[in-house]
Amino acid sequence: MKYLGKTCASVALLAVMAALPVSAQDAAADAKPAVAAASKKFEALDVFELEYAASPAVSPDGKWVVYVRRSNDIMTDSTRSNLWIVSSDGEDHRPLLSGTHAYYSPSWSPDGKRLAYLSNEEGKTQLFVRWMDTGQTALVTNLQSSPSGITWSPDGETIAFTMSVPEKDKPLKVKMPSAPKGAKWSPSVKYVTKARYQADGRGILEPAYTHIFVVPALGGTARQISDGNYNHRGPLSFTPDGKEIIVSANRSDNWEYEGRESDLYAFSLDGSMRQITSAPGAEFSPAVSPDGKLIAYLKMDDQKLAYRNDYLHVMKLDGTDDKNLSADIDNSVGSPKWDDKGKGLYYQMTVRGVDQVGYVTLSGGHRTVAMGLGGTSLGRPYSSGDYDAAGGTVAFTKGSDQRPADLYVARGGKAMPRQLTALNEDALGHKDLGKVHEVIYKSSIDGEEIQGWYLTPPGYEEGKKYPTILEIHGGPHLSYGPHFSAEMQRFAAEGYVVFYDNHRGSTSYGERFALLLQNKYSSEYDFADHMSGIDALIEKGIADGDQLYITGGSAGGIASAYAIGLTDRFRAAAVAKPVINWISKVLTADSYLGQIPFQFPGMPWDNVEHYWKRSPLSLVGNVTTPTMLIIGEADRRTPISETEQFYQALKLRKVDTIMVRVPESPHGIAGKPSRLIAKVENILAWFDKYK
Repeated sequence: MKYLGKTCASVALLAVMAALPVSAQDAAADAKPAVAAASKKFEALDVFELEYAASPAVSPDGKWVVYVRRSNDIMTDSTRSNLWIVSSDGEDHRPLLSGTHAYYSPSWSPDGKRLAYLSNEEGKTQLFVRWMDTGQTALVTNLQSSPSGITWSPDGETIAFTMSVPEKDKPLKVKMPSAPKGAKWSPSVKYVTKARYQADGRGILEPAYTHIFVVPALGGTARQISDGNYNHRGPLSFTPDGKEIIVSANRSDNWEYEGRESDLYAFSLDGSMRQITSAPGAEFSPAVSPDGKLIAYLKMDDQKLAYRNDYLHVMKLDGTDDKNLSADIDNSVGSPKWDDKGKGLYYQMTVRGVDQVGYVTLSGGHRTVAMGLGGTSLGRPYSSGDYDAAGGTVAFTKGSDQRPADLYVARGGKAMPRQLTALNEDALGHKDLGKVHEVIYKSSIDGEEIQGWYLTPPGYEEGKKYPTILEIHGGPHLSYGPHFSAEMQRFAAEGYVVFYDNHRGSTSYGERFALLLQNKYSSEYDFADHMSGIDALIEKGIADGDQLYITGGSAGGIASAYAIGLTDRFRAAAVAKPVINWISKVLTADSYLGQIPFQFPGMPWDNVEHYWKRSPLSLVGNVTTPTMLIIGEADRRTPISETEQFYQALKLRKVDTIMVRVPESPHGIAGKPSRLIAKVENILAWFDKYK
């Protein structure tokens, strides 16, 4: 780990200085240092120094927390995942499984004596178990596909998980002639027959289905207990007697076209099955109560709208006496987890851009347990965070506008949360970082209240106007918050004010606000939300109205491209992985099955005018703003053909345009540290060109 190297270097320097005569020490102190002092500016390479805590797992007695410590490796351009452990009082913090291999998904055994986890140290991802008293580990599986959703049985004898299983049926019975000996023929043809045949980051999919498996916790042969050509989704939940596993699945023959339909099923370990729910919509994330009498789960209705709340329900094990525990909360809740006594449930919820952990009793009484979760999205300030609870301890990941996520715990429900780690003090403690400020304003188009934030650069001077970047989040049904962002800190370090907002359509403000963009994305409405925020900063004397810049990725890329078709106020634009033509996008991208029925009034060939009106390409005749386009060459979410359409249209109009293509990258063009750096530094260079 990086701490060891720094510590050893410091000790060696002190030893050398102590060995010198006093006069020599004085001379050495006065001499120019051999190594330049670390820069106080947040620089591009600082991205490789960042770390954050994720996926906490609390021991059953609440005394220990294992978490995933994620750090960037400059030599392999990758993010490492190691397992660390810390006592809930913060007194004992040490590595558990550390190195160049990935270690993740920690899960304590019911008795707290063992820890299951996943690792790629055998080449393929496999399931391991570690004995906590001796540190001995056992390879539990020998699988061809990667397992996920690992879940212990109540007696600790069995571990369940889900895994993808290839389809055996072939679409055609073709008898190809044999090639002559020594001949080199082209590769065999491939067949595509499924409605969902591609996925961003994975390419063309081999037909496969996700099934439930069980394996002895001491190792052995994994056994499949679900059947059929259906997908069974985690998380999994055992009944207390260990005889059944509850899971969410859509086992309809029409499942490919029913993106918001799923029911809860109980599979016994002998392979028999019973269906528990059958209501319209999706039932998922089951959690059986400690006494086995109730199932908690999340529920979304089946309305054909772009956003719906997820509600927390409980019911009896047979599916009767259903009750919505979050009916009075106009927000989505997630990650339900029973308390140790089965008296109530913890859950996670994003409120105005910031995640929190709540608790609800079975009678419907709610309280907040932990606030300020975030910091697990390094690039941009998306709402994020993880939590776990056991033995009276709630562990969660929390950052700030100045730091990525550290590990915190709350105990007893009354004491102030305790910070257990400080993972980035060595990398950021000496840096001058931009500061985040909240701004609330009214949208000019209809007076809707919008929450936004602006990042001021280091050394910010009151009364001085600064060049300002508008950065628009993706989704659009996601949210930003007052969180650390490596990308925005780089912008601020170069002297820019960075403005971002949760425009209409953003989550964490209720269903009404999220649906204000129904059939209106992109449009003059979200455009007004952004520009009203910029105007508010100009009025405050912060933003220089003559030096405005715009950028955003994915849905933010759509909004950026649309905006420059409505205004010429921006000196330059950086449009990342956009949709430019909705008609072509929904018929080429991997998301068409979910996007068309929920985001649009009908099929594109029946609603050409509507799709065209939402498309930035419809406004390209107005664009005069110099535009950088950034796209991953392997993007299947907003395919590269979308970016190429805009590039060629702008070139035909002789608008200054550059296309930055990221080789081998899917939609997540900042998915590797160097790609994040390349994205930001190219945007900065483009904006500086027009500064």
